[in-house]
Formats: sequence, structure tokens, C-alpha cells
Amino acid sequence: MPSNRRASREKAFALLFELSFQPEESIADLAQRACEGDDPPTADELALRLAETAADHLEELDETIAKRLKGWKLNRISRTSHALLRLAVCEMFYFEDIPVGASINEAVELAKLYGDEDAPKFINGVLGSIAREEKP
Repeated sequence: MPSNRRASREKAFALLFELSFQPEESIADLAQRACEGDDPPTADELALRLAETAADHLEELDETIAKRLKGWKLNRISRTSHALLRLAVCEMFYFEDIPVGASINEAVELAKLYGDEDAPKFINGVLGSIAREEKP
């Protein structure tokens, strides 16, 4: 099951990353285009729920993230880190069945795959601060 959740997170991250380039698009439309020709479709139910929930709460997620950026402005962090932070904070706030520690760990692991060498530490620090100080 963890590998299935990891794959779902990875797909949700990809959708949120794509949304940063096409903010006028819906997650459903982005997923549809991403899955064209795939049999079975690559976006699963959990991936869509994660990405759609994050997309529905972008302003709140960004506000929460921005408050925890020390020495950074939200528009100056990489799109990769931004999408990963949005996804993890969304899980922390709106998915009670996912432990906060799992959300943080998975975001760090995805940062190791897709971010630069400083991304995992940065993601871990911001999410750790949110986990300690925010009341989801």
C-alpha cells in the first residue's frame, strides 16, 4: 500500500507542478491530457483527490507556506519545491487518514528525486515548522 500511495503522491505532485504553468486549467483537464493514450489511465483516484483538494485551497496553502519561509519569498522558490510544499501541506490539513510524518517524509523523498540538492532539507524545514506551529 505505501508504494501505491507514493505513486499517487507523485502523480498529484506532477499535476500541481503542471498547474503552476497553466493556472487557468482544472486538475481534471490536466489529468485528462496527461493520461491520453495510457491504458489504464495513469492518474488514480487518490492522486486526483490530492491534487484537486490542493487546487481548491491554493490561497490558504500558499499563505501557510509563505509564513514559514525564512529569508525567502514564495515567488522565489522553485516550482518543484512549491508544488511539493502545497501537496504536503494539503495532506497535513485535509487528509486526516495520512499521518503528518508520512506527508513530510514523502515530500522529502520526492524532493530528492525532482528537486535540486538543497530541496530535501528546505522542504523538511518548512514542513517541520508548519507541523509544529500550525493547527490544521
